[in-house]
Amino acid sequence: MGKTLYLECYSGISGDMTVGALLDLGADQEVLERALESLGVGGYHLHFGRKLKCGIDAYDFDVHLEAEDEHEHGHGHGHEHSHNHEHGHAHVHRNIHDIFEIIDCLDSNQKVKNLSKEIFEIVARAESKAHGIPVEEVHFHEVGAIDSIVDILSVAICLDNLGIEEVIVSPLAEGRGYVHCQHGVMPVPVPATAHIVANHELELKFTDNEGEMVTPTGAAIAAALHQGKNLPGQYKIKKIGIGAGNKEFKNANILRAMLIEPSEKDISEETAMWKLESNIDDCSGEVLGFTMERLLEAGAADAWYTPIFMKKNRPAYMIQVLCQEDIIECMEDIILTQTTAIGIRKYPVTRTVMERRQERIQTLYGEALVKICTHKGKTYCYPEYESIASICTNKELDFGFVYHMVMEESMKQFLEYERNEE
Repeated sequence: MGKTLYLECYSGISGDMTVGALLDLGADQEVLERALESLGVGGYHLHFGRKLKCGIDAYDFDVHLEAEDEHEHGHGHGHEHSHNHEHGHAHVHRNIHDIFEIIDCLDSNQKVKNLSKEIFEIVARAESKAHGIPVEEVHFHEVGAIDSIVDILSVAICLDNLGIEEVIVSPLAEGRGYVHCQHGVMPVPVPATAHIVANHELELKFTDNEGEMVTPTGAAIAAALHQGKNLPGQYKIKKIGIGAGNKEFKNANILRAMLIEPSEKDISEETAMWKLESNIDDCSGEVLGFTMERLLEAGAADAWYTPIFMKKNRPAYMIQVLCQEDIIECMEDIILTQTTAIGIRKYPVTRTVMERRQERIQTLYGEALVKICTHKGKTYCYPEYESIASICTNKELDFGFVYHMVMEESMKQFLEYERNEE
């Protein structure tokens, strides 16, 4: 099972907070530094440290621009740093194509590069809409500065290093009032952040904190990672990482990242489903067959037709689809565009599902795929149709003989495995 990450954004989200939380969660600092060095971009150094936020120990990650350090600070930070030796490039304005060229220089896999580009493209489209200019003409100012380039790339690198496969994002807590930006004084949330939240259907919860809690970079990260899934009703927390923000609110300015695992007692996606149905009396068999294929290919757990009689005693079919909540809209689109249906009924259902897995077993007539199910200590083996059909075709044997042979062989091998385990 892949790792599931939960980002708890109850005190907002920014790029540096996200990187800090992922490093605190266990992402390898050396892997991050090596990857960033491969960019060939300098004028900054990385700060890795810790700080207390309302008494909570949090990982403090920051990108310090060396030109600003020389002008404003003139001293060290008392923490571990990673140095890059180019200077004077901190305020260069870049468009989306410039950013993509930098990302392509990264010594990392394509998954990391694609996620980084996706995050920047989300910001670019939001800035384009906010300022009424084409995406290609957006110059990134704050988000295109070196610190945000490093923040976004670091998020993608750390997620890959941690092996995260699924991300759940909480509602984003935002402040109120105004904030000083490159373009002047703007309302909170700033226009780019507001467009990102709207375009990607993120949930925003306003607080009574004065100031910006969700930056455009943070909103873009949340949008790119958000998969529309909710927290399981019950889950186990395997590990926690906390990233520190740079602002002071009455509540701790932190981002909490948790590796979670659904509880066995939870009604999971396996059991919590939705049923969609529609009555159709004016559609051909070819269309109905094609529609069912599209539904199953798009992720329906099951789909079927039931013969019915509608008004005026018209013979018809009721199409029924079982699916998870996050693909309801996709299922509806297929039904409404591929058939003559003009309405769909839907309601939540639950199901009891046996624990199951697929195994490949060797038989006298070749390899076969078998579904092994368990319930209350009992085990059941069910050969998969495609495997049986393939053996029957290749060996010119009858279906019933092959089916029972494979089932017996799979039970035999399973019992031997159980004895060895004991």
